[in-house]
Amino acid sequence: MSIWKRKPLAQLLNEASESEKGLKRTLTAWSLIALGIGAIIGAGLFVRTATAAAQNAGPSVTIGFIVAAIGCALAGLCYAELSSSIPIAGSAYTYTYATMGELLAWIIGWDLILEYAVGAATVGIAWSEYLNNLLVNVLHTSPIPYSLSHSPFQVSDLGEQGIINLPALFIVAAISLLLIRGTQESAFVNGIIVVVKVAIVILIIVLGWSFINPVNHTPYIPEASIFTDEHGIGHSYGGIMGILGAAGTVFFAFIGFDAVSTAAQETKNPKRDMPIGILGSLAICTVLYILFAHVLTGMATVEDFRTGGKEASVAFAISKYMIGYEWLAQFVTVAILAGFSSVILVMLLGQSRVFYAMGKDGLLPKAFGDLHPKYKTPYKANLAILVIVGLFAAFIPGDIVGDMTSIGTLFAFILVCISVIVLRKTEPNMKREFKTPFVPFVPILGVIVCLAMIYGLGWTNWLRLAAWLALGLVIYFVYGKKNSRLNNPDK
Repeated sequence: MSIWKRKPLAQLLNEASESEKGLKRTLTAWSLIALGIGAIIGAGLFVRTATAAAQNAGPSVTIGFIVAAIGCALAGLCYAELSSSIPIAGSAYTYTYATMGELLAWIIGWDLILEYAVGAATVGIAWSEYLNNLLVNVLHTSPIPYSLSHSPFQVSDLGEQGIINLPALFIVAAISLLLIRGTQESAFVNGIIVVVKVAIVILIIVLGWSFINPVNHTPYIPEASIFTDEHGIGHSYGGIMGILGAAGTVFFAFIGFDAVSTAAQETKNPKRDMPIGILGSLAICTVLYILFAHVLTGMATVEDFRTGGKEASVAFAISKYMIGYEWLAQFVTVAILAGFSSVILVMLLGQSRVFYAMGKDGLLPKAFGDLHPKYKTPYKANLAILVIVGLFAAFIPGDIVGDMTSIGTLFAFILVCISVIVLRKTEPNMKREFKTPFVPFVPILGVIVCLAMIYGLGWTNWLRLAAWLALGLVIYFVYGKKNSRLNNPDK
């Protein structure tokens, strides 16, 4: 029994032909760009921008976006090669199993829980904040009490103690139950949400530009200092460390672009369209992100983001500073709630597929690989995810789970970059629809940029990642290794 045993490519292709017959190559470069934009623009932009400005970089959060985009582009090129080299629908977990062995496949699968499950919890917490915003500013009713819409680790300015975040738990539970029923967004609804999201961003940039106060951008890169947040955790604020910290924080805003790479099997011309789809959606979103952050930090002060706005900082800034545009704040609140719901759905769907694959492989309880007799969905995996994500959403503050998502995904990207180099050595003759340029320099540069962002996230997040991976390794050696179908074919 070897922890480095690789899943044979022939076995993967057989599994793919049994379970996923008839995937048609219908996607073009433009449809991939639309898919990427839909996946990228979500809670990260509307929530994490303000968090990064408040805790790390002030106005220079725009530079943080550029650093994060470079890291994503380098990792994206590596994703494009892997998704076209092993041409089956699946996540990084599946093709790591084929290229780097069981232990690293487990690590990246365990890491994807941080990307998808904890990411869904972060968006659920943001959804809760914007729901209260909707109740107060749009419907003009009373908000859900602070104690029932915040985690036990949060205390309001008036001294109210949070108990449980019920709205966040509700939206996670509702969407998990929808997924068990097999409900998925149609391309039409997805298209509408993409148009609405992009329209909101462009409206805020165009209308908000005239409300920029140059004082809020002076100095653009604040002097290096330490900012202590409400939980007593110190953050590097200003200077180069502030920018790196902001890059790691706003990196959450780019999570989802890897969804483009998973569509390689359904793309008409992967060799040409995959890099256009991945890099095109990244380029468009990066330009929108930089302009959006420039306007937001120009309109409102850093103090606004630290005290008044929190997760609903965008609507707060519009209401406070864009006099006469209250309708825009209301429109933003309603549309963001719909957009957040779709992001949660995509993340929970992705997570259930990872759990399903790991259950089928025996690395997690095989019950996770069971399909509902009527709906044909991995309902036991969905229920397990509902419990995990629900606990995070109900009891952990949004900024903590958001940073955990970022560091988990950065670590997964590092493994993806390394696996491209490994695959070039171990399988030099494998057919590749798309090749990452300048190997090993591009993957190595990707690793360096991702490591720099992890460094910027600070030691508290390194500790959380180390604890998470340690827990994962314990589960693997206690359960996964003994029950692995690859290492124990008789089971």
